[in-house]
Amino acid sequence: MPGTDPRESVHKQAPTMDGVPNVTRADAAAAVRNPLAFIAARWTPDPRTVRRAALVALVMSVVIVVTGGAVRLTGSGLGCPTWPKCTDDSLTNTSEMGIHGVIEFGNRMLTYVLCAAVGWAIIAARSQKPFRRSLTRLGWAQFWIVMGNAILGGIVVLVGLNPYTVAAHFLLSTALIAVATVMWRRTGEGDAASRPLVGKAIQQLVWVLVVVSVLLIAVGTVVTGAGPHAGDSSEVERMPIDWETVSKAHAVLAWVVVTLTFALWFVLKAVDAPKGPLARTRDLFLVLLAQGVIGYVQYFTDLPEVLVGLHMLGSCLVWIATLRVLLALRERPQETADVPGPAVETTLAKA
Repeated sequence: MPGTDPRESVHKQAPTMDGVPNVTRADAAAAVRNPLAFIAARWTPDPRTVRRAALVALVMSVVIVVTGGAVRLTGSGLGCPTWPKCTDDSLTNTSEMGIHGVIEFGNRMLTYVLCAAVGWAIIAARSQKPFRRSLTRLGWAQFWIVMGNAILGGIVVLVGLNPYTVAAHFLLSTALIAVATVMWRRTGEGDAASRPLVGKAIQQLVWVLVVVSVLLIAVGTVVTGAGPHAGDSSEVERMPIDWETVSKAHAVLAWVVVTLTFALWFVLKAVDAPKGPLARTRDLFLVLLAQGVIGYVQYFTDLPEVLVGLHMLGSCLVWIATLRVLLALRERPQETADVPGPAVETTLAKA
């Protein structure tokens, strides 16, 4: 109409819902029946998104170890004296429980953050196109390890921080870090059969390095179980082993790992190995040196809590660096699997 402001007609237009997909009853049923397949059918993440999701899951698996160490080092292991509730009458910590209750309950809450990170990694891996079954299996493996470790953590509290259950709790966390590291690595490569980048003798040397590293971590849990940081101010059972003797055995194993790492670097250099294995071996050597400095300083300064916490972080980093050396010995070209149907997806979730 003459004299009408054209902007007024624009403002009077009825709102539209263009671009918003209609979710039918069948879609809702499909989402309930198989939510991963439902999301995957509507979202394709960038490969970098999948890799970042796997990295976040790995970082959270390390964070939960370090915060668990903080619980023990602050004497908050029994800040929540029961499980799954914090007290017999309260799901959460109460003001009467003080800072120890806050620390212990906060660590329990971080388990849900870890679950969310692992869940995000599973969803991202399942939605990637083309589909890669190997990644989703690694994601589900992390999920079930987290669930098992949550139950074991509850048992640790119920048995009053028994040192053997505490050691098992840490070792299962180490297994979680291993699976998370493998998944993170696999997001950057394909699914074809692996091709070795080095000879058989070097592969065997690296496997010896991995085995000794596992022994180093295991003996480290014995040092913890026999040492003075029991995890609570109350009377807590300790492993009946001389703490200084087992600490020296731990140090000997650490030197063996350092020696093997240096020997590996020397051999790789001599055979003109690819840059990948050389770089990962160098990284491991540097992490080992830093961890060794922390270990000796804490030993000669009567185990201050801060240094013990840093040593636990270092243990995680040493383990990750060791696995990266192992995984750098081969390459996997791009090759993808078929997209699974709902039945296969359900089987993977239960595997």
